[in-house]
Amino acid sequence: MSDSPDERSEAAADAADAADTATTDTTEAVDATDATAVDVEDVDHVASLARVDLEEAEREQFPEQFAEILEYFETLDEVPEHDREPELVNVMRPDEVREGLTQSEALRNASETEDGYFRGPRVS
Repeated sequence: MSDSPDERSEAAADAADAADTATTDTTEAVDATDATAVDVEDVDHVASLARVDLEEAEREQFPEQFAEILEYFETLDEVPEHDREPELVNVMRPDEVREGLTQSEALRNASETEDGYFRGPRVS
């Protein structure tokens, strides 16, 4: 089955658009990598803050992993924020003053009392 000239020119236009998009995506990826560039000094700084001793292999491995993590945060920064009411809200009842226990009622079931107070075990 042969393609008509219109279908071929449309396919060529689609291919050109795809190439432009790929170039843009690659450029954006390079820009993102530059923005989240992490070097060994950054890894050393984080390790010292965390009080972690790293081996040389880990020091060389972590910059790339840290950069990937920072890229994930950049993705989260792109999520639009919506001003809306929270879905979960604490349901509070109004405070009501009620009569409490008298001192003698509160101490009635205590195993030990002293001078009108609860007496507990000695703490060393």
